[in-house]
Amino acid sequence: MLSRFQGYIDKNAEAAPLAVFRIFFGVMMFLSIVRFWSYGWIDKLYIQPRFFFSYYGFEFVKPLGSYTYLLFALCAMAALAVAAGYRYRLAIITFFLSFTYIELMDKTTYLNHYYFISLLSFLMIFLPAHRYFSLDVRLGYAKPVQYVPQWSLDSVKLLLGIVYFYAGLAKLNSDWLIHAMPLKIWLPSKFDIPFLGQWLQQEWAHYTFSWLGALYDLTIPFLLLYKRTRPWAFLAVVVFHVLTRVLFPIGMFPYIMIVSATIFFNAQWHHKMLSVLARLIRVNKAKCDNGLVMAPTKMQLAKIVLVPFFVLQLLIPFRHYLYPGELFWTEEGYRFSWRVMLMEKAGYASFKVVDKESGQRFYVNNADFLTPFQEKQMATQPDFILEYAHFLKQHFEAQGHKNLGVFVESYVALNGRRSRPYIDPKVDLTQQQESFKHKDWILPFEDEIKGL
Repeated sequence: MLSRFQGYIDKNAEAAPLAVFRIFFGVMMFLSIVRFWSYGWIDKLYIQPRFFFSYYGFEFVKPLGSYTYLLFALCAMAALAVAAGYRYRLAIITFFLSFTYIELMDKTTYLNHYYFISLLSFLMIFLPAHRYFSLDVRLGYAKPVQYVPQWSLDSVKLLLGIVYFYAGLAKLNSDWLIHAMPLKIWLPSKFDIPFLGQWLQQEWAHYTFSWLGALYDLTIPFLLLYKRTRPWAFLAVVVFHVLTRVLFPIGMFPYIMIVSATIFFNAQWHHKMLSVLARLIRVNKAKCDNGLVMAPTKMQLAKIVLVPFFVLQLLIPFRHYLYPGELFWTEEGYRFSWRVMLMEKAGYASFKVVDKESGQRFYVNNADFLTPFQEKQMATQPDFILEYAHFLKQHFEAQGHKNLGVFVESYVALNGRRSRPYIDPKVDLTQQQESFKHKDWILPFEDEIKGL
């Protein structure tokens, strides 16, 4: 087995697919940032709010005021440099750091595909995506090669496969398969979509979308790998992601996944793509096809880093087993696990600030401190509620109040169930600290969702 593994490590493949992937990735990221900027979301999400929710361990990452625009500009320029393969290593590191900083500035904006982009850009730091059809090669900053290690392409396929397959595993739960939740809530609201709207009111359509969605996620990585099924699988990728884009406002993610899937195509397809591009920009692609093979010693660091990287990606989505209670209710271990669009949560949280010495109390108007979007997110997520409670204590103590406690009365409805109490109203949240430990002040779910 060891010899077979070593044989795989020493195996080479055409570099063209990695070059095409680099170009697609850089262009899509640039367009995503331009879109984000043009919609005014930088100001709305990172300039206007008075308070920002932090990830545990990254409390020091905050928006930079008006300089936040420079951060987005740096990220956009780095994306273009990645696409062109110009000073690639510096460009992809800059993109990874700037994009991840943007992602960490406010937990309110967490999306699975932001996490995916951070992981993918980190992975690309260690891949020789600039050694073929790049400005680095043309300007002499990197030695051109036609062949790179096979695992450098397969690592991208593996990450895509993890995203899909784990998303499919997450859908194997009773709410999704047996009750068609939350699609039964979401789809009827799309009645105004031409042609599809009338069908989306039907219960059979809700179950069809639920079951086909799970089947798609579980099988698509394998169908893309197999040559005979690859064309049909890619067609399914296009149809699935275009349909999700029509039904749900999830930005550029569908297009990112569509272009990412092209890395499964054979080298001949990518050579055709690069030949078309070469004619457009008047570059002689033939100079890249030199038959040279990348030296194995050039990738030693990558192999050392990427093994633990992928081990973590395989394990992190299962960390919720370390916590008691229903995952969808407590959300302990929910993020970073590819649980995509599985919940419809609506909540209400009213905070009571109490002077422990006098017993005087008053209720907080959340709109004084949070945007409507932040308040909506906060009301259904325990770590948000805890962080906000600590902020309120600090805010009012800075005004001269002393020895304050903060309590919350909260109610949450999950996937169409009746609203029920969420956080223990008798617990002073300022006496609780964020950690990886179970939050025992979350009230029991008193229901069961069966699944992985």
